[in-house]
Amino acid sequence: MKLKSLLLRYYPPGIMLEYEKSGELKTKSIDLLDLSPSTDVSALVEEIQRAEPLITASRSHQVKLLIQRLQDKLREHSDHQFELFKVLRAHILPLTNVALNKSGSCFITGSYDRTCKVWDTASGGELFTLDGHRNVVYAIAFNNPYGDKIATGSFDKTCKLWSVETGKCYHIFRGHTAEIVCLSFNPQSTLVATGSMDTMAKLWDIQNGEEVFTLTGHSAEIISLSFNTSGDRIITGSFDHTAVVWDTATGRKVCNLIGHCAEISSALFNWDCSMILTGSMDKTCMLWDATSGKCIATLTGHDDEILDCCFDYTGKLIATASADGTARVFSAATRKCITKLEGHEGEISKISFNPQGNHLLTGSSDKTARIWDAQTGQCLQVLRGHTDEIFSCAFNYKGNIIITGSKDNTCRIWH
Repeated sequence: MKLKSLLLRYYPPGIMLEYEKSGELKTKSIDLLDLSPSTDVSALVEEIQRAEPLITASRSHQVKLLIQRLQDKLREHSDHQFELFKVLRAHILPLTNVALNKSGSCFITGSYDRTCKVWDTASGGELFTLDGHRNVVYAIAFNNPYGDKIATGSFDKTCKLWSVETGKCYHIFRGHTAEIVCLSFNPQSTLVATGSMDTMAKLWDIQNGEEVFTLTGHSAEIISLSFNTSGDRIITGSFDHTAVVWDTATGRKVCNLIGHCAEISSALFNWDCSMILTGSMDKTCMLWDATSGKCIATLTGHDDEILDCCFDYTGKLIATASADGTARVFSAATRKCITKLEGHEGEISKISFNPQGNHLLTGSSDKTARIWDAQTGQCLQVLRGHTDEIFSCAFNYKGNIIITGSKDNTCRIWH
């Protein structure tokens, strides 16, 4: 094995190794999730060298410099105030979803008008209209980090794969017998997973357009699915009150997560794939051991349905958003509520951490999005201007652009 190059990964902090093994170029990552501005770099470099044979003594100075650059990035806790840059009257009928590519250079909108549109973030100009579905385009995604393909899932029961460069359709994935309501690319960008009201999820091959596996076992609609970071597992959340973990190499069920007493609204893995978080209409979130499928903790406190939940990249913090109009931040280690985000005047349907992990973004039916301090719960900024419910909001990879999507048929770009 021969090390070819070292690359920085800012969020979450890590170093990517490109190396040659028997003539093939491969990559692996050294995750530095616990890195902080006060970490002793020399001690950390020694620790990395002991654990990773590719990092030889001759490379130690280079690794040290890379880690110092990551530390500099962590110190940049910006007090950035976002300002409205553009209002896009994106579609003639209501929007369903909004998604950004990794760099934030372009984003996509899905709509009841049966199309998906691709937009240039810098100018606010439309690049393409992806036309061809025969019903609502509901679920949309880029194949990040690559960002050269888009998947659209529709109420017409099909999923389509498109080229970002040309706007041409590569494949139409047919096989579901009801509406497709969620989808995701695996991190390697070799598979697309679709979840449907027909109670099934399907995995599709991006290269040849063929169905790889059908994941059967739920007894009601699948409304949430996501891959883990390594791509060897996928989790599906269903209206049957359960979530299921599947092996993506075999399509077999790994474990059933049984414990919620109402529909699952979201289900996802943390970055290091050790834990799973599920949110439910039963007003609770549950934390599960990803290997055994055992429930580690139930996070309570909300007075109404949990509509969204997420981890920060380190997996140390959990954020929950509820129909009760509040959001909460929990410690994954103690499972205690650290802070409560209060101020919205309507249900909160979306919540996400910025890449740095120090701020949270929420979108609400009160027509505003808000930015919060993740530790103190203080509201740092209110993004006003939409004239109807906000159902979608997202940061780009750097955390310096926000896109909001609303039932007022517009999208707003905030810088």
